[in-house]
Amino acid sequence: MPDAVHVRELTTDDLDAAWELGRFAFGSNPQRPAHASVEVPGMIRYGAFDGSGRLVGKAVDLHHDQWWSGRAVPAADVGGVAVAPESRGRGVARALLTALLGGAHERGAAVSALYPTVAAPYRSCGWEAAGVLRTVDLSTVALPRRRPAAHLSVRAGTPADLDAVADLYERVSRHRNGMLTRQGALFDHFNAKGDLPGDGLTLVEADGDLVGYATWQRGRGYGADSVLTVDEVLAVTADAARELVGVLGSWASVAPTLRLCPLDGDTVSAHLPLEAARDHARDLWMHRPVDVARAVSARGWPVHARGAVDFHLTDPLADWNTGAWRLAVADGAAELTRISGEADLRLDVRGFALLYAGAARARSVAQAGLLDCAGDADPSALDLLGAGGPAQLLDYF
Repeated sequence: MPDAVHVRELTTDDLDAAWELGRFAFGSNPQRPAHASVEVPGMIRYGAFDGSGRLVGKAVDLHHDQWWSGRAVPAADVGGVAVAPESRGRGVARALLTALLGGAHERGAAVSALYPTVAAPYRSCGWEAAGVLRTVDLSTVALPRRRPAAHLSVRAGTPADLDAVADLYERVSRHRNGMLTRQGALFDHFNAKGDLPGDGLTLVEADGDLVGYATWQRGRGYGADSVLTVDEVLAVTADAARELVGVLGSWASVAPTLRLCPLDGDTVSAHLPLEAARDHARDLWMHRPVDVARAVSARGWPVHARGAVDFHLTDPLADWNTGAWRLAVADGAAELTRISGEADLRLDVRGFALLYAGAARARSVAQAGLLDCAGDADPSALDLLGAGGPAQLLDYF
């Protein structure tokens, strides 16, 4: 940590300076949103100050929960990291992230995710690339035409439907890994007005029950460059997915391009011509444990996974994670317990992040230099840590 830098939680008196620092760093709109100058529940803002008391860096701990195989795992997702240009390369970001991890650990967080503008500084602090949030463009006219199903009804949504929309999102997301629960004080604060997201909400119902929805923004114009942006489209039945894709395809005459973030392996993606998709944006996201014991015990595990493995973990920013551990998995649950002595498998915290998120297998982690194996130790024993499939994110923060 730089000698002249002091890190603390920001107060309301600091928020104007923090907004200006972030605005310059990210090239944001100079029009300041209302929440930028007030305290927000479910969010802790950290600031780094130089010897003169000037704010030279900031970072935000977002109090999210992430779904991991049916269980909500408390997270410290990171956003808004910015450092003044004169202070870059001097360890300010590392000081901020060290303080943020310490605070997150104290409040009970288990895991952390972030979207980096550049990966290297976060890798040096223990985060590792675990996935990509992909935004694609599709030709609207190429979408399959719908044949309206008699047992389904399609209508425009209203604010009164938002609770049902949230319930359907949970039905889709809770048994996946990594997706936000969209619950808690932070989401309650920003959703307090109960406004519809975007320009429109399209609902598909079966006997009065919601089975699919799409939220979208119309954009401008109706020429060759017009784009219909779908913020989210999810369904829990194949018929509902076909109905939604057909509704989106009906925009072809005035919006030749459909833009959306597909969710790998979900019901709607199975009905989209993704072979013709063009990447519009790719947002890398990174993951790391805040507390490895909590990260393992709090999540759900596949019921077929069973076994135990010993390993030594090294975590330079979170010393409470460093040491020798035994992972035991059985009956849909797992536990990490401290053990004495040494272990033949020595894992870096970045390797832990890759395995936990299902982003790599243990042999690949070893080839990347993030897992050392003594003697004849088999690195694949640590594949147990990755049981459950790859993590995904559908929210940008």
